[in-house]
Amino acid sequence: MTAYILNLLVLISVYAILSTTLNFIIGYAGIFSLAHAVFFGIGGYTAALVAMNVTPEFFVAVPVAMAAAAITSLLLALPALRVRGEYFVAASLGLQVLAVTLFSEWKSFTGGIGGVIGIPAVELFGYPVYQPWQFLLMSLICLTIIIVIIRTLVHTSFGRSLKAIRDSESAALASGKNITVIKTLSVVLSSALAAVAGALYAFYMSFINVESFMLDTSVLVMAMVIIGGTATILGPLLGAALLMLMPSALTYLTFLPQTEIGSIQQMVYGIAMVLLMIFRPGGIVSSHPGGNK
Repeated sequence: MTAYILNLLVLISVYAILSTTLNFIIGYAGIFSLAHAVFFGIGGYTAALVAMNVTPEFFVAVPVAMAAAAITSLLLALPALRVRGEYFVAASLGLQVLAVTLFSEWKSFTGGIGGVIGIPAVELFGYPVYQPWQFLLMSLICLTIIIVIIRTLVHTSFGRSLKAIRDSESAALASGKNITVIKTLSVVLSSALAAVAGALYAFYMSFINVESFMLDTSVLVMAMVIIGGTATILGPLLGAALLMLMPSALTYLTFLPQTEIGSIQQMVYGIAMVLLMIFRPGGIVSSHPGGNK
């Protein structure tokens, strides 16, 4: 039972990193992306490749994974952010679909459908991290650092510029802000930090394949942000915890057909998001039922 709880807590912390980094662009910049799982995957595959061929040292594999995700995000951000938000959503969806194909077919990098197996344990200063509680502690430290980085950025002039763009892109442009550069930097930062979650996931599971990085994952992470509360620090954390605990909770409802738990789970996500959009658009944590903090 202890092993199960630790496993669940590690996965919650990984998805909390994903939801927190996505919230940075959704909540503070008003940029909706359906490609967050792409950068999650790039982080995982890159960290696995570095660990298996160079070194499993955390402070080598993770920065390389972050750089790979940041560079890839430029392919999405530079052309798509020159237009209005709905076009970015379409572009991000296109990137997600393309990435799934690449993850499935680029066998030398991703192992194809079979994925990457035998990923070595991550090392911290040469010491391997094997125990689940050690990995949980490491993932929580990563989550805390990322929250501090985002919270700090939000309270700088850069963060205020993001909020201005979110509230009124035309007004921000009229005030002399370089909207394209600001939005591009936010997407690059969000993607790079999302790669940390991918690296942690790869090291923890010791195996990854394309099924963990499909459109369903991007939608799940977006649901965590929206349900928990956009433009808040606690909201994405709460959303990640609720939606990661939901599958386990549903299995205890014996009257539900166990073979249909996945479909029921998707229905619950959809109903929850619709109800929140109607009654509390800012999410569970928002102090303003009519909108964001």
